[in-house]
Amino acid sequence: MRNPRGLGLHLIFISIFLVGIKYTCLGVGNTSVVCSEQERLALLNFKGSVRAEIGILSSWVGHDCCQWKGIQCDNLTGTVESLKLGRYYWGGPCHLFLNEVNSSLAELKHLKYLDLSGFYFHGSRIPEFIGSFKQLSYLDLSGSNLSLSFNFVNLINMLPSLSELHLSGCELDNTFLSSSHLNISTLSHIRYLDLSSNSIEGIIPSFFTNMSSLRVLDLSGNMLHSWVPIMPNLLKLDLSYNPFKNIEHLGIWRRCHLKHLIASNNPFEIEMSDSLQNVSECSRYALESLDLSWSLNGTISEALGRLTNLRDLRISYSSLTGPMPKTLGRLRYLKMLDLCNNLLSGPIPASLGRVTYLKMLDLSNNKLSGPIPASLGRLRYLEELDVFSNLLNGTIPVSIGQLAKLRSLHISNNSLQGVVSEAHFSNLLMLKSLDASSNKLTFNFSHEWIPPFQLEDLDLSSCNIPNGFPQWLRNQRKLRALVLSNATISGPLPSWLRKMPVIHFLDLSHNKLSGSLANLPNRGTVRVIGGGATLLLANNIFNESIPRSLCRRTDLDFLDLSRNRLTGKFPKCLENLKLLNTMMFSSNLLSGAIPSYIGLNLSSLRWLKLNDNKFFGELLRELGNLRDLTVLDVGDNELFGSIPKWIGEKLTNLGVLRLHRNNFSGEIPKSLCKMLGLQILDVAHNNLMGFIPHCLGKLNGMVKGPGNLIYNGFADSNENVIQVMKGVEREYTTILDIFFNIDLSSNKLVGEIPVEITTLSMLVGLNLSNNHLSGNIPENIGNMTKLESLDLSGNELTGMIPPSMAALNFLSHLNLSHNNLSGRIPTDHQLQTLIDDPSIYVGNRDLCGPPLPNNCSHHQDQTTVLKKKHKAAEESIKVWWFYMDIMSGFAAGFWGVIGVLLFKKHWRQKLFMFAEEIVDTIYVAVTVRVAKMKRGREAT
Repeated sequence: MRNPRGLGLHLIFISIFLVGIKYTCLGVGNTSVVCSEQERLALLNFKGSVRAEIGILSSWVGHDCCQWKGIQCDNLTGTVESLKLGRYYWGGPCHLFLNEVNSSLAELKHLKYLDLSGFYFHGSRIPEFIGSFKQLSYLDLSGSNLSLSFNFVNLINMLPSLSELHLSGCELDNTFLSSSHLNISTLSHIRYLDLSSNSIEGIIPSFFTNMSSLRVLDLSGNMLHSWVPIMPNLLKLDLSYNPFKNIEHLGIWRRCHLKHLIASNNPFEIEMSDSLQNVSECSRYALESLDLSWSLNGTISEALGRLTNLRDLRISYSSLTGPMPKTLGRLRYLKMLDLCNNLLSGPIPASLGRVTYLKMLDLSNNKLSGPIPASLGRLRYLEELDVFSNLLNGTIPVSIGQLAKLRSLHISNNSLQGVVSEAHFSNLLMLKSLDASSNKLTFNFSHEWIPPFQLEDLDLSSCNIPNGFPQWLRNQRKLRALVLSNATISGPLPSWLRKMPVIHFLDLSHNKLSGSLANLPNRGTVRVIGGGATLLLANNIFNESIPRSLCRRTDLDFLDLSRNRLTGKFPKCLENLKLLNTMMFSSNLLSGAIPSYIGLNLSSLRWLKLNDNKFFGELLRELGNLRDLTVLDVGDNELFGSIPKWIGEKLTNLGVLRLHRNNFSGEIPKSLCKMLGLQILDVAHNNLMGFIPHCLGKLNGMVKGPGNLIYNGFADSNENVIQVMKGVEREYTTILDIFFNIDLSSNKLVGEIPVEITTLSMLVGLNLSNNHLSGNIPENIGNMTKLESLDLSGNELTGMIPPSMAALNFLSHLNLSHNNLSGRIPTDHQLQTLIDDPSIYVGNRDLCGPPLPNNCSHHQDQTTVLKKKHKAAEESIKVWWFYMDIMSGFAAGFWGVIGVLLFKKHWRQKLFMFAEEIVDTIYVAVTVRVAKMKRGREAT
């Protein structure tokens, strides 16, 4: 037996020897080797010729250029081997502009790696010095416009050692690939060629087949659409993001030696063929990864089972239909199978249990049915199993519990049923994420069970969890997300829950949990992770007051305590929740005044819902500091005073303003018209007086649609606004961004309905009922084409129902009852669908026609009355213009003469003399005539 001490001494001597070798022969890495002065000066000259938008070359100072960013030197000689100045190395976008590039870089005789991606070469020439790098094996000019660089091809032909060439996004076309430009013998050494994101179209040139060394070819993001030649030595081919329509043009079954094929995001119109003619050209296929995502339609080819060397198969986000072929079970080396987001149907084939090396199986978002095969329990290397959002039924096989390496199990949104017990998780030692939500499963574990795993994410919402809060969770100390909503959990929160670490996302809503909130998880340090935390406790029966322990949750972004039985006032310490974006305390028994610190300290708030409580007092001016607020709902409280003008002046981003059923008085302030993005205005059931502001027609959000999205992202009832629509109180959640409503009902408003309100073409609901409005219904109310609900009942409106109302094609609720309307009820178009309900017109004594019993035999036809009114109006206008013409003619003639005489004395004298002469002449003529008549009588 050897002496252990001697063995130890040997090891020490060997270690010392190796360290000595390193320091004496190899030097100390890059620190003991200094670059030559000649190369340092060459780099500094190059730096002087580069104009960069940011100072990425600022590190190029000092005597040792090997320490400069983007430069690597040989460890032995100190010569510069690598120059990485591309945009990708500087965190981009970094645009460099070369004016007159100094040729000093030609001094870097030993350069092997050059990255100038993103450089803009001034003029049409690429610097000639690139052609002098005879040892250059890697060149990246991606992002540079080479379409005008006529010397580029010649430079490439001068690089005999080049093995990897990147020309992505260089605006190259088919001209570049012509044999007259490229020297095939020079390119024969290239192993990696990247021509992605260019303008190469049509057929791939056949000269690629002569590039015997080519192993990787990237042609993604071009305009290729025809046959791809066979390149026998090629190992990886990327044809993604091209307009290929025929998958046969890729020649999958003729590529015997290809290992990686990426053809995603192509609009294939023809299915992959199953014919023997296409799958018999190779006795064995080397293909290891195949990506056809966002491309295929039709059924999955049975021939895929011949690709027995596959490790990675992805055909996700396509339009695949039909069943999964059993031949997939032949792919025994497969590690990743991704068929998610298709239209696959039928059962999950049990043959998948033979793919024993499988690590990731994603069949989510399909139409797969039947049970989860028990054979999947044999996939001992499986780490991720996603079958959520299918039509699976039956029970969960107990064999799933034997997947010792499983980290993620997502089976939500199916019709799975039965009892889930400890046996289903007995050997899931690595499980981190479990989502079984929206099934018919019952989770029944003993109180003493201790899981073998530590979960980070758990979602059992819409399942059945009997016997109170799950006791087995008390040992789960790494939870980041816990969702147990709508899980029939009842009783109080257990005391041990308070000792749990703070859970970043906690949703216990829609249960029957009761008692105090003091037992919420509260241990450990509160940290802000990924933009704030969420706490959803709505729709339970929690009582007592809001605990002060909640004020520790300074990481909270979303807080929903609505629809409980919480009492008391706001704790002042809630002002610490400065990150809060959404505060929803509606439908509780909270009282007191709305605290001012909400406006002073919680400036990030976008949603503030305090409705259906017992808050009293006036709206404090401090709330005007919430400039980002999009929803303000304080309806159904005991608030009083006038509606503050500052709401419209400061809260200009509001999309929802709900003051429903309070004791507000005074007039509707015109400042509300400044909230151009307003979608819901509800001030119904108050004591408001005065006129409806005409400026409401300027609410652009109700004309053009919303500018700011109201909806915050929770696709359930956590975010809702209550509105009365079609005579019924409803909750609106996910459609808030397309919902527009004005409710001014049950106030004391007077005057006419403003014509301007009819310009709000996006309105879905308009309720002005139970006021004292008078005058006619606006004639152009038919312009409100989106209107579904219109209630003008209980007012003092007069005149006829406008015929344009028949153009409201979406109108399904109408109430014009108890007014003073008259004439025939229009029954054209959409109003024809409401003809069976007379209640919408009752209380209007002078209305006639269906559906009212009053016939219109003693009433003139409505259109005739309108025509007569228009004709009378036209006649009146004609008479008025006739008299205007006479008066204007008289005025012009009279004042035209008199005005001249007033200013011209000589003319007046001439006129008077002329008048005297005329009078004298007439007088003499008359006198002579009379004398003759007298003499004649005397003579007779």
